[in-house]
Amino acid sequence: MKRFLLGLIMAAGCATMSMAQTKSVSILGDSYSTFEGYMTPETNELWYYDEGERGRTDVTDVTETWWHQLIARQGWRLCVNNSYSGATISYTGYSGNDYSKRSFLTRMTNLGCPDVIFIFGATNDSWANAPIGEYQYENLTKSNLWTFRPAMAKMLEWMTKRYVGTEIYFLLNDGLKAEINESVKTICSHYGVKCIELTGIDKMSGHPSVKGMKQIADQVAQALR
Repeated sequence: MKRFLLGLIMAAGCATMSMAQTKSVSILGDSYSTFEGYMTPETNELWYYDEGERGRTDVTDVTETWWHQLIARQGWRLCVNNSYSGATISYTGYSGNDYSKRSFLTRMTNLGCPDVIFIFGATNDSWANAPIGEYQYENLTKSNLWTFRPAMAKMLEWMTKRYVGTEIYFLLNDGLKAEINESVKTICSHYGVKCIELTGIDKMSGHPSVKGMKQIADQVAQALR
C-alpha cells in the first residue's frame, strides 16, 4: 500500500511539473524503437546504429526513426526511450528462453515522468511463438507472466495506475499472428488504452526501413488527430 501511494504521489508531482512545459514522451519498445546513443539504459541491445549496417537497414540517422519524426512534428520532447532489441512482453523469449530481464514487464518501471507513453511491442512475442495463455485480469502470479495475455494485462494494469494522467498508446505492428492482434486489441480495450494498428509498413530484414519509419510516424500522427 505504501509503495502504491508513493507511486501516486510521484505521478501527481510529475503531472503538475509537466503542465507548464512542452509535452514529454517516453517509449517502451523493442528493436523497432532503438537507436544508438538514445537509449535508457545505455546497455540495452540495439538494432539501429548511428552508421547503420549495410545490407541490414538503410536507417542511419536518429532523425529517420519513427519516434524522432513524430516528436519533432508534434513539437514534443523526448523523456526516456527504454527500448530493447528482441524484447518480449511476456517472460518467454526465442526457443523458450528466459527473457524476463529484457521483457516489457521488467522495463516498464523505468520511463521517467512523461506526458505521453508509446508502447510498441508484441512483435517478438509473435515471432518467438510465445504461449498465448488465457485472458486473465486478476490474481496474476509470476508463473502466469510467461504467457502473453496475462503478461500484457499485467503491463497495462500496472502502467495505467502508475502513470496517472499520462496518455498511453499501444502501437501494434502489422504482419503479426492473428491471436496476438486479437489479444492486444482486447486487452487494450479492457484498460482503456488506445491501440494504433499499423498497416503496410515497408521493412528490411523484418524491421522498418527509412520509408517504413516515415509510414509509422505518419500513421501514428494521423491516429492522434
